[in-house]
Amino acid sequence: MFHAMMQSMFHMQLPWLEKILRPVIVYLFLVLLLRVFGKRELAQLNPFDLVVLLSLSNTVQNAMIGDDNSVSGGLVGAFSLLAINWLVVRLLYYSPRAERVITGRERVLVRGGRMDHKAMAAELITEEELLSVVRKQGFDQMGDVQMCVLEPNGSFYISGKQPSSGDKQHSEVMARLDALQADIAAVKRRVAQQ
Repeated sequence: MFHAMMQSMFHMQLPWLEKILRPVIVYLFLVLLLRVFGKRELAQLNPFDLVVLLSLSNTVQNAMIGDDNSVSGGLVGAFSLLAINWLVVRLLYYSPRAERVITGRERVLVRGGRMDHKAMAAELITEEELLSVVRKQGFDQMGDVQMCVLEPNGSFYISGKQPSSGDKQHSEVMARLDALQADIAAVKRRVAQQ
């Protein structure tokens, strides 16, 4: 009985090479699709994008594992995914040209407080979505933003014409802490002189 259970758990129904190639092919295909469909998929995960990503993982599951539900098959598939990801990450690290081709370039969405509607349309980002991103960074309105860049990895870099409200508060707190340190040092000197 134990032998039969172990055989059932670890006997792969598919050849090794197929178990390795399936996840690699699906991985490369998904990387290509994410590149084609843009950085927006990475930038913000709205409810529709979440549904797509969850459905996508379920859709490609069978393509990756085939008819094999064995533990060994799962381990080989997991290893294949991690190995191809390891190779792609190294390729991107050592080849800036390959990185530009695979990940794309940054895109300036706001310059001098003015939205670039053409760039936003290319990334399928609405004014409301961009304003939400800007507000999360501590800016009250688009006019406060000097530059907003959508990076190839989907993150936003935002610089303000003036410091954001969060930066101002941080500076005020730091100034108060510096003043307190000066007061404490003065008190210590007076105590030491007595």
